[in-house]
Amino acid sequence: MDVLKFIGEHKIVAIARKIDSGRLVDAVAAMIEGGVKTFEITFDQASSSLDATAQSISLLKNRYGDGIALGAGTVLNEEQLNVAADSGAQFVLAPNTNVALIKVAKKKGLVAIPGAFTPSEIVTAWEAGADIVKLFPAATFGVPYLKAIRGPINHIPLMAVGGIDETNIKMFLENGCMSGGIGSNLFRSDLINAGKWDELSKLSRMFVEAAE
Repeated sequence: MDVLKFIGEHKIVAIARKIDSGRLVDAVAAMIEGGVKTFEITFDQASSSLDATAQSISLLKNRYGDGIALGAGTVLNEEQLNVAADSGAQFVLAPNTNVALIKVAKKKGLVAIPGAFTPSEIVTAWEAGADIVKLFPAATFGVPYLKAIRGPINHIPLMAVGGIDETNIKMFLENGCMSGGIGSNLFRSDLINAGKWDELSKLSRMFVEAAE
């Protein structure tokens, strides 16, 4: 699978945080039915164990194979990166730019998506080998900020993350982002906890249509 191409084609990256593997499998199945095909499973930095994230990534990888693109999020150190790679993640994301970690990710054959906000951070991440730079938190200054930085920095693929929802994803895509990462606005805890999978599929479809 060409992971970069896959992310660009499907545009939406669904971000799962602190969801147990049983419910996560059901949620992902519902989202796939709604057209979402790219998923980020995050590490919980408050937890002393990396097992939950590793188990979830491995479970989804074994079940769906190349039918989805699967990544690990909030990867802040080499131990987490190694666990992500061993579990089957194809890409890794971070909220920050760690040049050394980007280089390790590339050596392991992973798509590297570090986080950045300022022009200097974005260029630093790109020059270190990032495949995509995660503009985070994207909605804080919104589309006007994106337009401003896209003037001089129009050659670097960006993924908008942070405050992205069905009302603004299209604007971010139309103004220079190749994709958008969506967390709790898509992985809705109320729907997941209630097992309302049909509603989650409908919500996913709405996001997919909003991004078209």
